[in-house]
This record gives sequence, C-alpha cells and structure tokens, in this order.
Amino acid sequence: MASCAVEGGCPSDYIAISLATLSFIVLLSWTIYPFLIHKVPRINGSGFWIPVIQIFASFNLLLSLVMSVNLLDFRKRHWWQSCYIWAVWFEGPLGFGLLLSSRITQAFQLYYIFVKRRLPPIKSYIFLPLIILPWIVGAALIHSKKPLNPRCHMGTYWIIPVVSLHTIYIASLVGFAGAIRHIEFRFDELKDLWQGILVSALSIGVWVVAYILNEVHDNISWLQVASRFLLLLTASILVLAFFSISSSQPLLSQISLRKREPLEFESMGQALGIPESGMLMQRDHPAPVIDPNEPLDKLLLNKRFRHSFMAFADSCLAGESVHFYNEVHERSKIPLEDTVRRIYMTRHIIEKYIVAGILCDRWNNGGKYIIQNQTRNTNYIKPVAPSSLQ
Repeated sequence: MASCAVEGGCPSDYIAISLATLSFIVLLSWTIYPFLIHKVPRINGSGFWIPVIQIFASFNLLLSLVMSVNLLDFRKRHWWQSCYIWAVWFEGPLGFGLLLSSRITQAFQLYYIFVKRRLPPIKSYIFLPLIILPWIVGAALIHSKKPLNPRCHMGTYWIIPVVSLHTIYIASLVGFAGAIRHIEFRFDELKDLWQGILVSALSIGVWVVAYILNEVHDNISWLQVASRFLLLLTASILVLAFFSISSSQPLLSQISLRKREPLEFESMGQALGIPESGMLMQRDHPAPVIDPNEPLDKLLLNKRFRHSFMAFADSCLAGESVHFYNEVHERSKIPLEDTVRRIYMTRHIIEKYIVAGILCDRWNNGGKYIIQNQTRNTNYIKPVAPSSLQ
C-alpha cells in the first residue's frame, strides 16, 4: 500500500479510472443517441458547438486528474507529463474552467432571450473566449512561478486565489439562475442549471478537503489513496450532472437517453403543445374541398394542403421554404400573452432557418431586392426575374 500510495497503481486507482471511463462513455451516449437512433439533423451555431465544448472539457478534466494525482504507476520522463501541463492547463482553462464557462455562456443566452427578450449583445464565440481569459491568465501565472511540488500540489499561498476563481464563476452561475428563476421554462433549463451549480460547488468542496488532507497528512498512505479516488469519482459524477443540452437544443433534449421516458416530437410546435400541430392524423378527416384557383397563401392555410405541399417540395429537394412557412404559421397560433412559448418558437425558427450574413442582390432595372436562398440545409440560389415580383 505504501509504495502504490506514492507511485500510483493501487487497485482503487484502477477502479476510479474505470468509473471515469464509464462516465465519459455514458456522456457520449447521451449526446449521440438522438443523431444515431432518431436521425435528428445537426444544427449549426452555438446550439451545437457549446455541448461539444462541454464534452471536450469533460474529457480534459478527467484525463488531467488521472495524469496529475498519480493514479497510474509511470515515471515522468517527458515534458508532456509535467504537472504544469495536466494539473494547471488541462485541469484549469481546458477542463473545469472551460466547463464552467460553457454553462455560463448558456445561462447568459437564456437571460437575454427570455428575460431581456432579445438576442445577446455578444456572440457566443466571442463571449466564451472572454470569460475563459481569467483562467488562461491564472494558468500562465502559475506556470511562470512554478509553485507545484513533485506531487502536483501547490502551497496555501496559491490555493486561496485558485479556489476564489472557482467560487466567482459558480457565483456567476447562481446570479444568472436567480435572474431567470421566474421564467416558466418548458425543457428543464433552470433545473439543469441549478443541478450543475450544486454539483460543481460540491466538487470544489471535495477538492479542497482532499487537498488539505493530503498536505497535512501526507505520511498516511491510505489517506493518499482514498483522497485521489474520491477526487476522480467526484469529477466523474460532475461531468454527467453538469452536462446539459436543454439550454442549447431544447427539442433535442426531449429524446435524450437521459430521460427515463424519452419523448419524440416531429416539430417544436408539438413540443410546445400548439393546437393542431404536427403530422396529419386520421381524426383530421373528412378533408375539406380545396379550390385550386385560390391564391397560394390561402391554400397554405389548409393543414392538409400544406403538408401535401411540403411533401411534394421535399421530393424536389426544395422543401425548406415551405417548412419555414409552416413553422411561422405554427407560431402565429400562440397567444400574444404567452411570451415564453412565442420566444421558444422564434428562437427555434431563427436557429433552424436564418443564417447571419445572408446576401441581398438588387436588380438594376426593376429596383427590387432578391434574397438569395442561403439557409441552414441548402445553398440553392435561384435567380428571379423582376417581372415576377410585381
């Protein structure tokens, strides 16, 4: 026990590594299940890459603990095995810091969308690097001062600011959660946020206790082994409890393996409970008589015609515009006073169909503006003659 307590490789160490590996496999399963089983199309933007960053940060956090707290029996002969690579950079800015920053970014989006009722003033790909910057500065400072001992532990002089940085970020999450607590969310966003806050605060507490015990009682072998086992076990629980896609992809979260009874909705309208939303059912019979001489905008008000027209447009690989019209039509059914559901539907439409930087051409002779059809799923550009726009 005394030998493996110092050099690593105790039976409990391998058990902890196995549990960490299992937790990461479960995390990946939660993420890819809707795409592999239900063939859900991947969306672009922060709704996709923020959960991916969370997975990346979770992997870095678990791997950094394995490499820095002597769970494996190997000699540190190469520069990449340094404590400053794993205990400082991978465990800090690329691990726990990135994980916290991703959740703060999601909470920041929820605050502006549902409380301020407008898009965030800063894009996610700008906001996330800004809030991860203090972690990078702190890691660079620790790397330059080199306060770590051979067991990758730092003195009390450094532990206080490190814990303070963790606490500030968790306090930021608490602040955002308090600001949106009155919103009646439909997809467990607030519940997942509070769960992440609780588990992350608990993890910091366990980390501080384990650190103090290791520093004060570094001659007790069983305590060294038990503390690092507890550290990796807590981190394994953290990456599972902290991960959430309800904030970024609310509709996708309803068919996740994380749900005991996963729900599958054909559209956001169904998930929000919009009346007469979704696919046609037998109860929709008898079909009303359709007059083909009616204008298209009136024909599209008929649900049966609209779905038939969408199926025809899909068969011609040109159905996205009709799907866009259908989503907007579904949104019009939501009462004006039901602001939360209207925000959900608006956000869904923007993320699915609207692309930033869409091009607009002007015909010289007609003075009309033509918006090129550059959407999420297609890049089909169709020129339109000025006479057809009159």
